[in-house]
Amino acid sequence: MPRSPSSPAFWRSPLRGPWFTSVLGVVLLGGITVLFVTGLVSYAAYNPDLSPVNDQTPDKGLLGFYLFSWPTDPAWLYRFTQGVHVTLGIALIPVLLAKLWSVVPKLFALPPARSLAHALERLSLLLLVGGGLFEFTTGVLNVQLDYIFPGSFYPLHFYGAWVFFAAFLAHAVLKTPAALRNLRHLRDEPPSEERELVSPNPTEPTVSRRGALGVVGGGSLLLFATTAGHSFDGPLRETAVLAPHGGPEPGSGPGAFQINKTAAAVGIDMRETSGEAWRLVVEGGGRTVRLTRAELLQLPLYSAALPIACVEGWSTSDQWWRGVRLRDLAALVGYETAEAPDVLVESLQRHGAFRRSALRDNQVRDPRSLLALFVNGEDLTPDHGYPARVIVPAAPGVLNTKWVARMTFGDL
Repeated sequence: MPRSPSSPAFWRSPLRGPWFTSVLGVVLLGGITVLFVTGLVSYAAYNPDLSPVNDQTPDKGLLGFYLFSWPTDPAWLYRFTQGVHVTLGIALIPVLLAKLWSVVPKLFALPPARSLAHALERLSLLLLVGGGLFEFTTGVLNVQLDYIFPGSFYPLHFYGAWVFFAAFLAHAVLKTPAALRNLRHLRDEPPSEERELVSPNPTEPTVSRRGALGVVGGGSLLLFATTAGHSFDGPLRETAVLAPHGGPEPGSGPGAFQINKTAAAVGIDMRETSGEAWRLVVEGGGRTVRLTRAELLQLPLYSAALPIACVEGWSTSDQWWRGVRLRDLAALVGYETAEAPDVLVESLQRHGAFRRSALRDNQVRDPRSLLALFVNGEDLTPDHGYPARVIVPAAPGVLNTKWVARMTFGDL
């Protein structure tokens, strides 16, 4: 028996072959394209060009060519794009692993490069495999809230996505014609470069190639079924047993919906949020206004039904929020409602990447954008941001700042 993985006879599985690899490749071609597009769109939702406060990705240069002012309609937009991005990414893991397994003999083939074109193909394959493993691993760790990788998730995942997709695109251009040909002509003799995947001395099969695809597809469906529910409420959320925000809703009553961080976890002292101590500082246009919660309650209050959606893919259905419109707070420091500018929002939270966040003027002017004081008919709970929090349609959860202490209006 050959002991070197560079020998074709070392790999004896009868499942490997052009057709099996091609089916997996076509699935990944569509799935990874959707992942890349939804990932870029979700990155735009952070309004990274608005202020260095929001942008955790330095020196992106031309890679930010597509950025645009994130809209507030429909209110579920970020909930949809990020839910698709995370759930699809997790469901594709078995397909990715099966695809890597199916082509592993090529990674050890000698000589390393038979020509310049072959060398470029091998390089793209190295970037493809490394980039794919990096992107899927960091994505899963982020969903599970396990930040064991060095640095911030946002720049790592952003730059990794561009490297991975560039290699993926190059590989797709080179291999898609052959993959489609393999699917159309299953019984034809494959070209010599594709016969590398077929073992010259295969073992006896224990499952057919279609059966193996069924196992891969079943694994993807299982991951989908045990993850997708974290984007819904009620019984569906309880099916998301593999997601941190799956299972029953926390507690009971008007505040019984998902959160990422509790007040205790971020060091909020309840004495700071008491009626005697807490003040909202509103600044802008050379003016400063300080308001107690009781004074905020004397301002015109409005209601809006809006969801909460986070980068980890989980979300809630619409909650009923009630509070003061952001554009009315801008008016307190001299801005006309129709001309309300950007706003920088600061939290009582001492630490964390998003204890300060910025919102665009279109978000401030939307009549559904509130400094919320109530949710579902009751005061905010401490974990949901008491005494006041921001809620904006279609904005990522981290931009809906909790425990608001200061709001500074002006062009950012």
